[in-house]
Amino acid sequence: MTMRGSWRIVLGALLAALILANPSRRADAAGENGAISDGVVKIGLILDLSGPFSGNAGIDNATAAKMAVEDFGGKVLGAPIEVLVGDHQASTDRALAIAREWFGNQHVDAIVDVAGSSEALGVQAIANARHKIVMLSSAGASRLTNEACTPTSVNYGFNTHAIANTLGTALIARGGRTWFFITVDYSFGYDLESDISQIVTERGGEVLGHARHPLDAGDFSSYLARARESGAKVIGLANAGRDLAQTISQAAKSGMIPGPQTFASLTLRINGVNALGLDVTQGMMLSESFYWDLNDQTRAWSKRFFERAKTMPNSLQASVYSSTMHYLQAIARAGTDETDAVMKAMRETPIDDFYAHYATIRPDGVLAHDIRLFQVKAPAQSHYPWDFYQLVATIPGDQAFGPLAQSKCRLVQP
Repeated sequence: MTMRGSWRIVLGALLAALILANPSRRADAAGENGAISDGVVKIGLILDLSGPFSGNAGIDNATAAKMAVEDFGGKVLGAPIEVLVGDHQASTDRALAIAREWFGNQHVDAIVDVAGSSEALGVQAIANARHKIVMLSSAGASRLTNEACTPTSVNYGFNTHAIANTLGTALIARGGRTWFFITVDYSFGYDLESDISQIVTERGGEVLGHARHPLDAGDFSSYLARARESGAKVIGLANAGRDLAQTISQAAKSGMIPGPQTFASLTLRINGVNALGLDVTQGMMLSESFYWDLNDQTRAWSKRFFERAKTMPNSLQASVYSSTMHYLQAIARAGTDETDAVMKAMRETPIDDFYAHYATIRPDGVLAHDIRLFQVKAPAQSHYPWDFYQLVATIPGDQAFGPLAQSKCRLVQP
């Protein structure tokens, strides 16, 4: 053996020892050796940047994902992390086209959010066919983790069943035994109304009727008139985005908020309350998995988010940050971005951060975490900026999302 060859062996041994002693260097070496496909980790978000859901699930969701990437260090296993953002413009066809392009030609490894349940159902099916991961914070149709469940999808934020359990159970306990629904005419609205109707009737309540409206309806006066005439104690708003904002605003103008009937919004977020004002939204009941002012952890992260976005985060943005971070941590644990290995790492590792505490991903793809019931404060009760919510109740995740035994997901063993 030559002297040069001996030195190569010695140097190789020293390098190996250094890598074993230094986890970050070990990660870099894994990336350099091809553990990351294409040498880069690409994650995407298919959002509504200009349509009816842009206020809730728009560019601020992308901001949350980018914050997670930056906080992670911008690289995983030595490979750079890229964030792609697509605008589906409230079109399911466009959302599906983006997903096909990203998975087929852009080599996107995972989609970490899709705005809208109809869009999410299609994207989830495409991801399953391409054996890619999709994580959902802004879509909550219960069928996503029931009949349409896939082994590579995670419902990280909420679903209609959890909202129904939280609002329905709590409001019936407070005397809201009769309900009337104003519902958007597509899958998300149907699932919301169906799930909460079931909870209401199971607990001895009664659904007096519903009024269904098209997406982006504009004028809600006739639907509100029917709700008023029903005499229901609770008016459930099973819509979102601009439709929800218009419904609430027109209800306030007609003297229904505040009024003898309780308005329960199934999708109202803090940014919606801020835009409409406490004088318009006061007394409304809503369920959320996150509120910026809950504790020191939520306040610290939310203030950082506010510095970037100039708005306090809603639960969707907190969920996107947490899910993105969990995905990147799973790649680091697995030592690869290969789908099965990453999914295994995500399922095996509990989430314990400012968003969810000791929560795990179930076989049906549900992240079962606490859901809270809030009431919007009256203007006189608010003492500082963004002081909007009064906590009424906290529902543990296993109760909010329901037992796994009731899941209709084919991946759940009987």
